Amino acid sequence: MNRPAAAPAHSLVGQSPIIGFVRRLIEKAARHRLPVLLLGETGTGKEVVARAIHDTNPRGRFVPIDCGALVGNLMESELFGHVKGSFSGAVETKKGLIDLADGGTVFFDEIGDLPLEMQVKLLRLLQEREYRPVGSLQWRRVDLRIIAATHRDLKAEVAGGRFRQDLYYRLNVFTIHLPPLRNRKEDIPLLVEHFLDGPGFSPSQEILDTLHSYDWPGNVRELKHCIDRMTAMHSEGAVQLADMPSALQNHLASSRLGYSHAAACSVMAASQPADSLGPFVLPPKSPVISLPDSNRRAIADALSAARGERAKAARMLGIGRTTLYRKMKQYGFD
Repeated sequence: MNRPAAAPAHSLVGQSPIIGFVRRLIEKAARHRLPVLLLGETGTGKEVVARAIHDTNPRGRFVPIDCGALVGNLMESELFGHVKGSFSGAVETKKGLIDLADGGTVFFDEIGDLPLEMQVKLLRLLQEREYRPVGSLQWRRVDLRIIAATHRDLKAEVAGGRFRQDLYYRLNVFTIHLPPLRNRKEDIPLLVEHFLDGPGFSPSQEILDTLHSYDWPGNVRELKHCIDRMTAMHSEGAVQLADMPSALQNHLASSRLGYSHAAACSVMAASQPADSLGPFVLPPKSPVISLPDSNRRAIADALSAARGERAKAARMLGIGRTTLYRKMKQYGFD
């Protein structure tokens, strides 16, 4: 793979039209301090985009806040700080995350996980640009760019009473929708190269084809974890299909199984007289099938369709004869 002439802006990797559109929105969002709402599935890179907005027009700190990690009675203190003696254990005055972000950007990741009682306080922060530490009688003003992100459907959350409508409208000023990876698969080679770590790592075309055929429910984050694993597992400069995570191995096995069934039907239909053919019904696929069972069934089907000719069976499976012989021995074929 060759690196593109121009490095991707903002560490947002990809050259697909939809990523180009997201880059243009980042540039526009960075020109002002209005609230920005990032919507998209888990793993689509919402924090990357939030940091890109901040870095395009840097000012102050970028402070990420994981709303799903804010739990219990200390939630308000974590956000807004507290004064000494305001509650049991408050032995000293403490600044909150909002205070640290003063003058910069605060990023509320998974804003849909924020409890209703905290949504009220966040609304005040958005409307008045002020907050009050726990135990204090004084309001403090702040200058913030507020970026929020969620994988949830906030309209549905509002309809269900789990998210405040007034807060939703306050946040939904400048919205950026991040595409799932399955909708921009042309970016996968660039993302793979971006995530590579270590010399000598060279994914084959077969591996790239497998990565491209997978739908990536975990999106870019899942792809990164996949490349991290393969980088750690590979040896001698070559990456094997066996180095892939189990989800991709099962996907590959299922794909080959489907291909071998289709090939078997085609060969059998072409090699037998029409009047000798009875109804042929494919067995229903189990929703969960182990990789060894998938491989064993695929090999058996290919050998049957090829009438025992191993070279032909290997071609049906898309593997070399040596690999087929090794797999046959591994799975107990005579």
